[in-house]
Parts: sequence; structure tokens; C-alpha cells
Amino acid sequence: MQTNFAPELLENPDMRESETILRTCVHCGFCTATCPTYLLLGDELDSPRGRIYLMKDMLENGKPASEQVVTHIDRCLSCLSCMTTCPSGVHYMHLVDHARAHIEETYQRPWHDRLMRSLLSAILPYPGRFRLALFGAYLGKPFKGVAKALPKVGPRMGAMLDLAPGRLPTRSAQEGPGVFAAQGEERGRVAILQGCAQTVLDPGINEATIRLLNRHGITVTQVAGEGCCGALVHHMGRTEDSHDFARRNIDVWIREVEENGLDAIIITASGCGTTIKDYGHMFREDADYAEKAARVSALAKDITEYLETLTLQPTGEADKLTVAYHSACSMQHGQQIREAPKKLLKKAGFKVKDVPESHICCGSAGTYNILQPEIAEQLRARKVGNIERTRPDIIATGNIGCMTQIGKGTEIPIVHTAELLDWATGGPRPQALE
Repeated sequence: MQTNFAPELLENPDMRESETILRTCVHCGFCTATCPTYLLLGDELDSPRGRIYLMKDMLENGKPASEQVVTHIDRCLSCLSCMTTCPSGVHYMHLVDHARAHIEETYQRPWHDRLMRSLLSAILPYPGRFRLALFGAYLGKPFKGVAKALPKVGPRMGAMLDLAPGRLPTRSAQEGPGVFAAQGEERGRVAILQGCAQTVLDPGINEATIRLLNRHGITVTQVAGEGCCGALVHHMGRTEDSHDFARRNIDVWIREVEENGLDAIIITASGCGTTIKDYGHMFREDADYAEKAARVSALAKDITEYLETLTLQPTGEADKLTVAYHSACSMQHGQQIREAPKKLLKKAGFKVKDVPESHICCGSAGTYNILQPEIAEQLRARKVGNIERTRPDIIATGNIGCMTQIGKGTEIPIVHTAELLDWATGGPRPQALE
């Protein structure tokens, strides 16, 4: 794609990168075949190619974002299926991230949109606030119909109440900093991201991961001071907020590396993993953090990546159960991890089935299922229909957002991959299967 950026615009490193990305696009349209919003809506501007034209016009001409641009960029899930499909290697993720930051700087959203985004940014990255909000949502569920009828904010309020769990999750006894020693001979030492939403919605995921790693000779530490990875606000264009979260994590992890040593930083939410692996890029122009951020990104591993380096010891407990493996978009497109989770489940004794249209997003996408509830509901129905056609006993996935989204549309139990592997190697039966 030919570009014509003014030299003064290209003094900005984000503009320079966006210009380079735009030049790699050859308008082939392969991306339209795998874009969830284009498949649903059939509008070229709701495809990656169409959005690229909109972003090019906005950035190249230094324009403030228009209502049209915001509408179509907001509908993008950032599922990154287009990046897997693209034969030219267009790095759509970095381009749309820059566009969202530009929108945040130059566009005045309607009051109800600003209110919702501010609430999500102020609550979701903070476990204490999120836990309190879930209690409020639990009390508010009987009034869901009233909430949905509210002008402007109704659909989103209704979506939040729909997504809130029917019972309040139990707080983990392992929450907070601590060291969990390997059983037997120590073969490695890792940190594990506690994060924000997952530790509240399903603390059993990290508990299972710690048991699984300890059982196989790995000491696990939860480092004091870490928190949200920054992904939730990063994808809303709030760059400074996301960088503040990232800097805090980088500082505490680098300190842990230098004081005690780490083989890896284990991530059990693939949406977080995609962002943490991108810290090196996010801080590439920051003299104080570029090197440290790159070190953290290099250490970051999805739990299934790390487990591939170990020899798991199945007990036969899980033999003959059929698992439909749902690969989160952040796993298969963001991190390009496709086979490791399925191989591990098969070795553990499960019968693993691929889901038809596995490359299509379930509609979770961070806060997307709240901010774009109608599209998210259509994508969930499509995903659940494809999963149920495989007739599984269990659904497995590696991302809490997908678990919450899909779980609202089916009676089939949905369990984190690490929980199944923990069970299959001597841990307790996952609570979702009881």
C-alpha cells in the first residue's frame, strides 16, 4: 500500500511503525475470509482491509478520529485472525493499537460510552474492586430486565449482569505473594502471574497450575507487587494506564530474576500472555525500560509452552473422556500456540476433538462482550453451536475470558487446560466437573 505521511508525522515512532505496517498491505482481501465481524455484518469497513483504509486516512493525514472510524474500529475484536491469514505479514495488532490510542486522544465519545469505559478501567484491573463489583452484580441479577431497559447504557449493563457468575467465587487461600516449593528434587523455578480478573473469577486455575508444577519439580513464586498486565486498558486505547501497569510488573519481575533467578514467567490467561510478550515492543523507545521489558517478554511463557519442557506423569484418571479444545484467539493468533495444549491433553489420556471454525472468535475479547454485546452474543452462539456438534464431555481452553463467555451459552462444563492436566497427573477433580 502506498503511503504519503508528512515528515513531521514520521518523527513520532508510533507513526513510523504504522506507516511501515501500512506499506506491507497489498489489498489482497484474504483477511476478510477469517474476520468474525465481516462474516457477521458483511460490511467491508468491518473487515481488516476496510479498517486499514480508515486507519491510513486518519493517521496519514493527522486527522482526529471521526464517528465512522470509531464505529468500525470499536467493532474490531482484536482477535488477530487476520494476522494468521495474511500472506504479507501485516502486523495488524500494532496498527490497531496505535489507532485506538489516537482515538482516545482525539475523539470525544458520547457520555454513556465514556462512563462505561471509565468504569471498566477503574474496576476490572483491580481484584479488590472487581470482587466488590461482582457482589453488586450478584445482588443486581434479579433486576437485569430493568437494567437492560435503561436508555443508552442498558444493553451494556445487561451484558455485565449476564456475564457475572451465578455464585460468588471463593477467595483463594494462596492469593498474594508467596513461594510454593517443588516436591522432591527442584528442577526449575518460575514466577506465576496472578493478574486481576482471573484471580477473582476462578482462583482454582492458578491453584491447579501451582500444584501441577510443584508435583513435577518446579518451585513457583507469586511475586509481591505484580498485578494487571495492562491488556484490558491497552485495548481501550489508554496507553499511559497500560504502560503504568506494565512498568510495575517489569520492575518486580526483574528484581525477582536478579535476586533469586527465574526460568520463566508463567501465564495462565492467554490474553495476558499476548500483551506481556509484547512488552518489549511497547517499551522499545523507552531508555529506562527497553532492555528490562525485552527480558520480561523473553521469559513469558504460556503454561502449556512451559509444560512441554517437562515430562508429565498421567495417572489414568482422565482416560476416555472427550475434550473439545477451544483455542483462544490470543493463544492461536496472538501467540501462535496451536498444538501444544492439544498434545498435552492427549498425552494425559483425554480424547481431544478440534472445534469447527476454530479460528473464529467466541466474542469475549477482553471487554468486547460488554462494549459490543449484540455482536458478542452472535459469536458466542456460533461458537457454542460448533463446540456442541463435537459432542464432548468437557470443553478445555486457556483463557478466562473465553471460559466466561462460552460458559454462559452451554451446559457442557468448561475447564482450564491446566486444571485438566493437574487432575490427570494426580490433582483433584476440577470443581466445574463436580
